[in-house]
Amino acid sequence: MAATWTVTDIKRVVSLNSKEDVISSLHWTCTDNDGDHAGSAYGSVGLDTSDLSSFIEFADVTADKAVEWLKDALGEEEVKSTEESVASQIEYSKNPKSKTGVPW
Repeated sequence: MAATWTVTDIKRVVSLNSKEDVISSLHWTCTDNDGDHAGSAYGSVGLDTSDLSSFIEFADVTADKAVEWLKDALGEEEVKSTEESVASQIEYSKNPKSKTGVPW
């Protein structure tokens, strides 16, 4: 099992410091599965736009680069915590502690 991080949407500032379409936040999902058992997390994170010296044109941003920015913005501990939460959901799905439903 390995968690998959995906940027699902990007918020941009139309114009900032003579740059256009400056990415300011990322909406994301983190998913994993083990057979029929799955876990997921989602959220959004703001990006620091105070230093645009390494600015990349919006049209040139790749999915991999966006995920790199996402993980950098979240920080190593939050990435690890999110992946552990997703893994925990999968484990709970395999070994539930409670059930719901009716007998009819």
